[in-house]
Amino acid sequence: MARDPKKRPGGDQITASFIETAIRLAVLALLLYWSFVLVQPFISIFIWSAVLAVALYPIFEWISFRLGGRRRLAAALTTVLSLLVIIGPATWLALGLVDSVRMISERLDPSVLAVPSPPVSVKDWPLIGEPIYQFWDLASTNLSAAFAKIVPELKPLGGRLLRVGADTGLGILKFLIAVLVAGFLFSPAPALAAAVKRFSQRLNPERGEELVGQAAATIRAVSRGVIGISVLQALLAGIGLMAAGIPQASLITFAVLILGIIQIGPTIVIVPVIIWSWMTMETGSALLFTVYMVPVNLLDNLLRPVVMGRGLKTPILVILIGVIGGTLAYGITGLFLGPIVLAVIWELMVAWIKDQETE
Repeated sequence: MARDPKKRPGGDQITASFIETAIRLAVLALLLYWSFVLVQPFISIFIWSAVLAVALYPIFEWISFRLGGRRRLAAALTTVLSLLVIIGPATWLALGLVDSVRMISERLDPSVLAVPSPPVSVKDWPLIGEPIYQFWDLASTNLSAAFAKIVPELKPLGGRLLRVGADTGLGILKFLIAVLVAGFLFSPAPALAAAVKRFSQRLNPERGEELVGQAAATIRAVSRGVIGISVLQALLAGIGLMAAGIPQASLITFAVLILGIIQIGPTIVIVPVIIWSWMTMETGSALLFTVYMVPVNLLDNLLRPVVMGRGLKTPILVILIGVIGGTLAYGITGLFLGPIVLAVIWELMVAWIKDQETE
């Protein structure tokens, strides 16, 4: 049966239109991909700049009011103060960590490290007793051979940690650039906030503006109540540790910072240090160190409910995932950026779910 020749032009036109649309979509996808590749190195800087601008905006407003409304001068002063607050403690902590890692690596040198022989009773442990005894006995007689056995198992983790360490310097540089960029966002902040609210209203006409306000409140609450208090607590703990001459003070300070961010608290680190001070220091010095460190240990419990009193209830697991994921993705800066971003997403998701349940 012959085809109707009148239908061929229409079919050819549809095919040509489909091919043209596919080509346009492919070109658009390629352009979007190239744009993402070009912007990707700056994504963390953009996010950090926005977070810092939102978190520090009340301070900028206070300084601007004190300066008689001179917003540019207030923005410059806020940026300089932020850099001074960040650079000093961050440099001390980074250099101290490098020195601590070097000392630990020297003490773990197989040529000087001695491992005692295992007790025979280890063999009686169920399931794992015999393997542990064999490995322990090998380490006590030939430590290099014992290390050679576990190196293949630890190599993937070690490579990951080395990459994180290599990205730390670049991450700190990006963070400092973000502080400078945030300084340029203070003056036009009202216009930028209005544009974001208009965009959110296009996405959600009913609650778009409210969600933007909630996101800003979450950023301020987490940056002050989680990050800010943890940094302050670690700084005060570091001052006390250095004044008392505690070995590896920077490493202990970093542990206090991490435990504060994930909201576990530094008690599990500070209490053993206080006990150690009573065992090794004079009574007067140990007493002064204890009197100073106990309030520092309780600082987060006293300040966090006051600072985060706006009903923010982000679970600890969300903060912990943000800390780990942010560190693995963006290095040392992700340690602070991860929990803030995840907390904002969590609070917005909870608000959206409650809104759907209400409807």
